[in-house]
Amino acid sequence: KHPEVEAKGEGMIRQFVRAGSNAVLSRTSITRPLGSLSSNDGKPVTPDFNTTVNVADIRLSKPKPKSNTTSQNTGTWEGLKGLEERTKGSLIDATLKEMEDDDDFQLTAERLKTLGQKKMTQEERKNRRRALDNLGVPDFYTFLEKEKVANELKRSPSEILQLNIGLYCNQACSHCHVESSPKRSEMMDRKTSERCLTILKNSPSIHTLDITGGAPELNSEFRYLVTEARKIPHVKEIIDRCNLTVLTEPGQEDLAEFLAENEVKVVASLPCYSAKNVNQQRGKGVFDRSIQALRTLNSFGYGKQHGGGLTLDLVYNPLGAFLPPPQDALEEKYKEELMQTFGIEFNNLYTITNMPIKRFADFLFRRNELQEYMNLLVNNFNPGTVTGLMCTNTLNVSWDGTVYDCDFNQQLALGAGSYVPEGMEGKGLYAKSGGEDGKGVSVFDFESALELVDTEIVVDSHCFGCTAGMGSS
Repeated sequence: KHPEVEAKGEGMIRQFVRAGSNAVLSRTSITRPLGSLSSNDGKPVTPDFNTTVNVADIRLSKPKPKSNTTSQNTGTWEGLKGLEERTKGSLIDATLKEMEDDDDFQLTAERLKTLGQKKMTQEERKNRRRALDNLGVPDFYTFLEKEKVANELKRSPSEILQLNIGLYCNQACSHCHVESSPKRSEMMDRKTSERCLTILKNSPSIHTLDITGGAPELNSEFRYLVTEARKIPHVKEIIDRCNLTVLTEPGQEDLAEFLAENEVKVVASLPCYSAKNVNQQRGKGVFDRSIQALRTLNSFGYGKQHGGGLTLDLVYNPLGAFLPPPQDALEEKYKEELMQTFGIEFNNLYTITNMPIKRFADFLFRRNELQEYMNLLVNNFNPGTVTGLMCTNTLNVSWDGTVYDCDFNQQLALGAGSYVPEGMEGKGLYAKSGGEDGKGVSVFDFESALELVDTEIVVDSHCFGCTAGMGSS
């Protein structure tokens, strides 16, 4: 048992848990099913896991209290006629214009300039912890102990190497937990990508390379990583976390062909089957471009239900502070809507719970909904999700080579190895992690993923997002 450590001055809260072996899934490790997490009697898995599959009808309520933010131009779907013409050129200029006109983006930019990223992250974690304190909820690991599932949170040999190769993106989505946009310049360089490939070669337990961002395809290392990873025999699957609109960007005309030739699995974001909701969450014109991209991927054999062999999976996340609908039912609805309206096919739909960090945390805090949302996550804790958390079998690496237990920890600067158990000071990788005051382990500190099996998994209050409902899968 590891007690929560709270530094009162800066308000920085650290919560950590133990490690071990077993596992599978999460928002960032979509490779195999979660298991028996669903109910067979028609009842919700957890109390609030009852969102309707008619997600196109869902609208955000007015903020509490009234906000000064302005609504985004949601637009309407204009049909397939003229689609190619409407999706020509880059989305970046339109994204930058929306960022300039959006009060929330401007407020965040001003706070970032004044406080800096580190202090903003500390403040965000304080707000989450304060919300849980008001609810009488203990730290995440203590909560797992009370639920008698703490011993199920164990690390196994890594099966997935996830690389966040950069934060640059042609979009600036309101829910983005990595705060990507065209204004971000962080990118993985060749030295770091080569090191990641070396670790991949030296880690036979890793069967999947999962590449994300930002828009990873806009990083110069993306195609190098894909082609080199394809040469490694034990790497059976390569995943591209795609925002879809990148396929319509100038210079990416051959992207779909490249992905198909290298048999890359595409996991694409599409938070609704209606233009209004997609454009509200992801930006003006995004729905048109997403539909055009999906049709392009279909033309290369992606998503075909019979034959083809190229996997195209979609990801849904809620528009606001509620849990996603049941995954199977929503997948059926998506397939019906996309086929009937646009003639689009795909393989699987995954639903993810919005994590209360970064832009979405700011969204909740400004609307005075953070405590309410944290209460929703806690009340819908599902013990069946614990063994499938991605931190148990995934090695996550940032653009600069720092290693994390998951993509969410990466955004909160909770580096792998940044918690040092009693008696392990200065031993093994802990000697290189810098301990609680350090960034954590770097890819330049070890040769194989197996060396991290005995490091403790780092957890914090945001982890309730991965254990609510069906999990953040």
